[in-house]
Amino acid sequence: MKVLLVEDDASLREGMGEIIAELAEVRAAGTEDEALAALTAERFDLVITDLRIAGREQGGRAVLEAARRRQQAVALVSAAAPDDLSRALRPYLPDAMLVKPFQLDDMLTLVERFLGVRRELERIASEQGVPGEGAWTETSPGVRMAAGSSGMQAQGTSNWVRMTPGSGFAWRPDGPGREGVLLVEGDLEVDGEQHTAPRYLFVGAGQAPEARTREGCLAVTLVLKE
Repeated sequence: MKVLLVEDDASLREGMGEIIAELAEVRAAGTEDEALAALTAERFDLVITDLRIAGREQGGRAVLEAARRRQQAVALVSAAAPDDLSRALRPYLPDAMLVKPFQLDDMLTLVERFLGVRRELERIASEQGVPGEGAWTETSPGVRMAAGSSGMQAQGTSNWVRMTPGSGFAWRPDGPGREGVLLVEGDLEVDGEQHTAPRYLFVGAGQAPEARTREGCLAVTLVLKE
């Protein structure tokens, strides 16, 4: 599992990176350009970025937007009030906030929460297996869904999605959004970004992206609850 940490203060970046490294592989970036290059080259289970980068008042916004276009979860670090920040950043919203000053335990809890979604999806896919034929319901042409097992305590119920070649639908996560997706088979295009199994992606806060498949796909999803 990988976390991208974007922080322009070298000492803070090093300290946060050392702590996060206890849970996941960390790639650190000190500038907006470094962060955008990392997002182009790799995929991350979570992106943690300061809103203000190298003097730019909203340098983290570009990082947020780039990560969101690639369906990756984003936690924003800022001293601003969460409601004020959400209004300023719309239509792109962070999936979590770390409000300055924060405790290291708060950061660890946040990272573990997001990494736990991927771990739980992998567990469901490997241990539970695909639901039987009678469990599926067609929700739109070419798209069928089936309820999965209850997720870990912090999460809700998982759902399986199967799409036939050439089908598509508007992905609308429950409630405020924030849904992990494990693509088990086939291909999936989400808002123009192409994904091929095996692939983990994250439908972020406030999103309702168009999902399409050329060859058909099978995926399992899990909502990140408040």
